[in-house]
Amino acid sequence: MTVTSTDSCRTTCPYCGVGCGVLAQGGTTPSVAGDPAHPANAGRLCVKGANLHETTGHGGRLLAPKVAGRRVSWPDALTATSEAIRQAVAEHGPGSVAFYLSGQLLTEDYYVANKLAKGFIGTPHVDTNSRLCMSSAVAAHKRAFGADAVPGCYDDLELADLLVLVGSNAAWNHPVLYQRMKAAARDGRRVVVIDPRRTATSELADLHLSLRPGTDTVLFNGLLVWLADHQGVDQDYLSRHCDGYELALAAARDAAPDLGSVARQCDLAEAEVETFYRWFLETPRTVTGFSQGANQSVAGTDKGNAIINCHLATGRVGRPGASPFSLTGQPNAMGGREVGGLANTLAAHMDYQSEADKALVTEFWGSRQLADGPGLKAVDMFDAIHRGEIKVLWVMATNPAVSLPDTVRVREALKRCPTVIVSDCMADTDTTAYADILLPATGWGEKDGTVTNSERRISRQRGFLPPAGEARPDWWIISAVARQLGYGKAFDYQAPADVFREHAALSAFGNDGQRVFNLAGLATLGDDAYDTLAPIQWPVLDTAAGIVTGTPRLFADGVFCHPDGRARLVPIRTVLPVSQPDAQRPLVVNTGRVRDQWHTMTRTAKSARLLQHRAEPFIDVHPHDLQRFGVADQGLAVLENRGQRYIGRVRRAEGQRPGEVFVPIHWNQCYTGAGLASALTERITDPFSGQPESKYGLAALRPFPARWHARLLCRTGRPRRWKADYWSYVPLDHCDSWWLASETEMDWVGQADYWLGGVPQLVMSDPGQGRYRAARIVDGRLEAIILVDREVSRLPESAWLEACFSQDALSERDRRALLAARDSEAEDIGAIVCSCFQVGQNQIEAAIADGASSVAALGQQLRCGSNCGSCIPELKALVETLGEAVEP
Repeated sequence: MTVTSTDSCRTTCPYCGVGCGVLAQGGTTPSVAGDPAHPANAGRLCVKGANLHETTGHGGRLLAPKVAGRRVSWPDALTATSEAIRQAVAEHGPGSVAFYLSGQLLTEDYYVANKLAKGFIGTPHVDTNSRLCMSSAVAAHKRAFGADAVPGCYDDLELADLLVLVGSNAAWNHPVLYQRMKAAARDGRRVVVIDPRRTATSELADLHLSLRPGTDTVLFNGLLVWLADHQGVDQDYLSRHCDGYELALAAARDAAPDLGSVARQCDLAEAEVETFYRWFLETPRTVTGFSQGANQSVAGTDKGNAIINCHLATGRVGRPGASPFSLTGQPNAMGGREVGGLANTLAAHMDYQSEADKALVTEFWGSRQLADGPGLKAVDMFDAIHRGEIKVLWVMATNPAVSLPDTVRVREALKRCPTVIVSDCMADTDTTAYADILLPATGWGEKDGTVTNSERRISRQRGFLPPAGEARPDWWIISAVARQLGYGKAFDYQAPADVFREHAALSAFGNDGQRVFNLAGLATLGDDAYDTLAPIQWPVLDTAAGIVTGTPRLFADGVFCHPDGRARLVPIRTVLPVSQPDAQRPLVVNTGRVRDQWHTMTRTAKSARLLQHRAEPFIDVHPHDLQRFGVADQGLAVLENRGQRYIGRVRRAEGQRPGEVFVPIHWNQCYTGAGLASALTERITDPFSGQPESKYGLAALRPFPARWHARLLCRTGRPRRWKADYWSYVPLDHCDSWWLASETEMDWVGQADYWLGGVPQLVMSDPGQGRYRAARIVDGRLEAIILVDREVSRLPESAWLEACFSQDALSERDRRALLAARDSEAEDIGAIVCSCFQVGQNQIEAAIADGASSVAALGQQLRCGSNCGSCIPELKALVETLGEAVEP
């Protein structure tokens, strides 16, 4: 599709699984806005989506192919790639080649990769980073419904009279969907949040169940027992549509026989548990939304089925305002599942376990050697690479060196692999550092294809920018390699529309109605119709009138996808986390996303605005544990696990359970020296789904014994990594910056040129206070400045200093103020709370002191909280805390 720089292009956000519509415009200054016509967001965007235009520049992009670190032509890169695959297959068999894909790929990219690997190379070892977030939900759906199909839609989250959120911090991870949930507030509607920690989402809750990590199955088994004992089970629905109820109930009674047992095991008050159970019993329109907090567990599949059991037992599946609902993490995790991107599936929701399915795929593709059985799932795949069994690994659009558990072993595996091929839009990631072959892929704004969101809605991502440098679409790269391998006839695609039509046709091929994933109504879509395709939910079937319509809900008729058309309740027994705290590792580590970042920050960190809310890796610690382990709020601390360590800024967090800490997943070794959450998690996986237990690790906590803390600001182009025991890189609009600290003293006078890139012109040194400040100025321009102090709390804010880097020549007044790090006449807005409108905490506190007594009043005065709403919980906390203090 061709879009001119003046056209307004309808496309889709590339971040979370909400799948928001975006109106984008290209040209020299791209811009974005929410698409009011898109059903998912109706014009809303979160702060990440609203700043997409800041991530589309060419800075940091991979602009040309490279082989062995040397820039080469595309023909040479394709030859190197195909020859590595050809040689590995010839010498070691098809299973010596593996593909590791991503929910960041478009469906068309995913389809072609899966087809090449499983259908023509013949390797089953094709998995995806969706294994890390959604595979337990997939396995639960398949066990219960017979297919990986989400029954409900986003409207149900609003229609529900009882909304239950399990392991979902939607306020930060699905902000636009959270705003829809919040806007649905009304008399008689209740929200229950089930999460060990009190998150921003808890602000929505009428009841927050802060259960012990890993006990979700106990809670929902107990609910099934409660429903059975209080006439809450729909026996007619069960008899007509379901199997397995008696066995599931018997297992539930063993695991959670009564309220007291549930409360003890979950570490909850009996009254809280009873309230939840009573609300569920009394509310026919109930939606239970579950996400990574449930999925990323050794019992993730069982958690999903324990939830679904309660919905099947009450007949609350596929009805308006009544369904279990899996909240997807990535923009196209579902699209990848549609095409068979998981190692244990074939394309179009077909399975290796079915000989008929294998025959259908082989026939449709004209496959030479379809892989015969399931391949290795993500963690097992990298173990096989580590053992030397896989000789060629092709990674596309993901960063496994950061995201997979036990990061040290993953990096060892990448280093040992004879040939690592990486297709990516970014040049410098923790994974590209191990690549033998680098292939530049188009990024968001350049790509053209489709994605599928959490409610099964297919939307178009359209290109509105030219490709950066020599970047090419992933489907084009894979097809070109396939042609070099001799499979040209099967990969003769000229445009993404060709791939989509084939994908849709395969979904309908030999489909007698048992496979609910069916795009028959889109299989003959013309190029123009593909270009203008409006968002639509699958299944999309042919109709007699030729009208193509989607399907908002599934299974409302009680007919499911198992061969007999009946759903299955699954017996669930308690499986707790494998490792439990001990003297060496006394703390449970929970991991997750933060509000303004995405995955491993390779794109979001290009926007300085998105690093203002949380600029460093951090550790949320309960006040009791601050004292217990001798760590200080806003100080640095170290989490240690079997020789691996994570250093982060401590944040006092009363929402944490004592004995548990939270760390973000985003920081990597391009942005910090020791802030990888995956260093604290182990290779423990769910036995059904293969999903890692990323929400649960163990560690010891101790203070980081910093002798000094510093803030360094330099013009761009300086090295990212510094000789300091702790460093965290924070790109800003007009310069680069770092937080620094070390356990050893520094000779600042003797080392100033190392930090500043030359001799400083302005210096202030007070060794007695442990304070040093120096600035380097060249031809009147500020080149670098460093601020050092023994106490981190005494380091000033950097907003004014950053603005100094935008000046071609410093004024005499600014020059005098440099070492004070602020203009005494300028407003100090404080730490940013609202990223959308750049509102700082000092401004908010002043407004509250002047009488702004509500979040709405703050929004009217400062605009904070009036866009994506992600900062509203923080605003509310400030109003509640400071509003009382300023009352007469």
